Amino acid sequence: MASADQLDMEVMTPLMEKAEGDEEEEDENVDGDEDSKHLPQGITFTQTLLHLLKGNIGTGLLGLPLAVKNAGIVLGPVSLVLMGVVCVHCMHILVNCSHQLSERLKRSPLGYSETVAAAMELSSSQCLRRGAHFGRHLVNFFLVLTQLGFCSVYFVFLAENIKQVMEGTHMNSTAETVLLSSNSSEASAVSSVAIDLRLYMVFLLPFIIVLTFIRDLRNMAALSAIANLCMAISLIFIFSYILNDLSDPRRLPYASTWRKFPFFFGTAIFAFEGIGVVLPLENQMREPKRFPQALNIGMGFIIVLYVTLATLGYLRFRDDIKGSITLNLPHDSWSNQLVKVLYSFGVFVSFAVQFFVPAEILLPPMCERVRKSWRRVADLSLRALLVCLTSQRKREDAA
Repeated sequence: MASADQLDMEVMTPLMEKAEGDEEEEDENVDGDEDSKHLPQGITFTQTLLHLLKGNIGTGLLGLPLAVKNAGIVLGPVSLVLMGVVCVHCMHILVNCSHQLSERLKRSPLGYSETVAAAMELSSSQCLRRGAHFGRHLVNFFLVLTQLGFCSVYFVFLAENIKQVMEGTHMNSTAETVLLSSNSSEASAVSSVAIDLRLYMVFLLPFIIVLTFIRDLRNMAALSAIANLCMAISLIFIFSYILNDLSDPRRLPYASTWRKFPFFFGTAIFAFEGIGVVLPLENQMREPKRFPQALNIGMGFIIVLYVTLATLGYLRFRDDIKGSITLNLPHDSWSNQLVKVLYSFGVFVSFAVQFFVPAEILLPPMCERVRKSWRRVADLSLRALLVCLTSQRKREDAA
């Protein structure tokens, strides 16, 4: 019989692979009786909505104005709306398939790999039935690769923004010192030496590792709320800046060439980055039947935000728009520096939300091979190792 701690983790972490043999059969029989005990401990509707927003609003949002430039002032927003509708539709299909397969097989809520494996096992094609085990591992591989890729981008984004804030603040203080000083030697003495980006990443590393030690999404709800508030404030500052000087949309191309459109598509796909947290959120929800409502509300707001910022950002900066709209903000304003700080905190929390998926895929099977007394230490150590590997890859890219 599985221990209480193991059973709790199997119910609360939907992407965990089930143990084989008799333990799996016992879990299937006990799940129905334990649901009533575990449901009150799940995340609420509001917490689900906050995590959904946190999982979708990340660094990809800031690159959408450049995406619209690569598509055109008309084709870009229209394509964003269509992609958003398709994304939400696919999320609903995924959730419905998981529910139907779970009820048909009388199993506890299924994760991504379990949903794929169950669908292939019930297929009429003998080839698909034979490949069910391979399909499970293939989905897990791509999920880990995608989510850790998001985390890698977040790591570099955080380091670059902190670097810009620090250097911008120092440049402003240096400029004031130069204006007050008439001696050229004193002016050169206060000139700053740029710090390598990798040092900022090393500075961030322990803070991110500690954040990823949070293993329950319920404990992330307060941080997600604060992060969403910080992002909302930073977006208000961004909108207030770009609305001051909008160009005439008739002077911009309505549609770009077909050679540029793939760049738009790649950036837009990266922006819709919350697909990885859909099933974990739904499976941990206290009232799973209300998840479609949370999904529609959250994704509806996200689509409107994406289209609005992408269109207005391109109208404001036109052909000068950069990969991240924060890079177009001048460094001589405290409000623009505050935007980078607040948005960086939001991305900092997003790292943990996106990291939740690969952690729940990789860590439980590894920890099962360790003695029970060492499993917690092994879990925390492996989380730290994954974060270090993610940052190491990006440090090599920055070198």
